[in-house]
Amino acid sequence: MIVAGFGFRGAATPASLRDALDRTGRAQQVALIATATDKAATPTFRTLARDLNLPAHGVDSALLAAQQTRTRSAASLAARGTDSMAEAAALAAAGPGARLIVARQVSTDGMATCALAERNDT
Repeated sequence: MIVAGFGFRGAATPASLRDALDRTGRAQQVALIATATDKAATPTFRTLARDLNLPAHGVDSALLAAQQTRTRSAASLAARGTDSMAEAAALAAAGPGARLIVARQVSTDGMATCALAERNDT
């Protein structure tokens, strides 16, 4: 199962999130989208989930902070306690044994990031 994790600013649109997802090159393989619990409740994220016809998952802050990410964003660290919101959300939602398969990608407008993780069920 491939999970797309997202980080995004308050001014981001569903198109911003979709652009970040498309930049991963594997948008069609995603089975679930995830972000921080509070962000999962926003109209922007709910609209993306509806448009993609995918389940959306909110991840609590303690679980986000516990993830080991590949990239580092000072803004994400200051705001969320994790080096990459997108990578942490993808890893946490994919569950134990997940591995990052696409590091965070930034939307053209700079408003959203997306990363992909996959759980190895073997």
